Amino acid sequence: MNGSTSKENYVLPPLPYGYDALEPVIDAETMKLHHDKHHRAYVDKLNAALEKYPQWLGLPIDDLLRRLHELPEDIRQAVHDQGGGHANHALFWNVLMPKSAGKPDGELAKAIIRDFGSFDDFKKKFEEAGTKQFGSGWVFLVTNPKDQNRLEIVPLPNQETPVEHGLYGLMLCDVWEHAYYLKYNNRRPDWLKKFWDIVNWDYVAKRFADSHSRSAA
Repeated sequence: MNGSTSKENYVLPPLPYGYDALEPVIDAETMKLHHDKHHRAYVDKLNAALEKYPQWLGLPIDDLLRRLHELPEDIRQAVHDQGGGHANHALFWNVLMPKSAGKPDGELAKAIIRDFGSFDDFKKKFEEAGTKQFGSGWVFLVTNPKDQNRLEIVPLPNQETPVEHGLYGLMLCDVWEHAYYLKYNNRRPDWLKKFWDIVNWDYVAKRFADSHSRSAA
């Protein structure tokens, strides 16, 4: 899911679960602030940036970000920042679920072992990338269409997105402080370790399958 759009404006997608559904990993107050305030602000500011150029409204958000170079220069940075925030958060909500299965299976599990050695090695590298990300940002698991769709772990600053780099995001963890600070304070490594307890591996596996379908198309 790349975020919902109407014929006119981009809209804030609803959470696929209740505010308190991810407790004790993420508290309800953090979810309300994160979704209703932070994500909504990205959507509102994205729509405001596009007011002068309504012909760009209605595109799937990934397509809009993929075509940043075509946008008028006076809104390009705003669309990058606000659209990236919308796209990343829309994906993030779907990557999460109450009571995760704990680990993937099937083709995704095989690919993780192939590209990282083991699931535990993958988790360690993912956590390290998120911990070392300087300042605000995200850590992603992506497929790289330019390298036979191999899996890569990619940390990105602020609201950069994989699509800008020709990559396809499968899952992501938000390492902006607003995502974890009320519960974990400055302990980002603790947040990254608890993140695994709420990963929706079925959704990640679906995106993994979709990435191969796109390459074959």
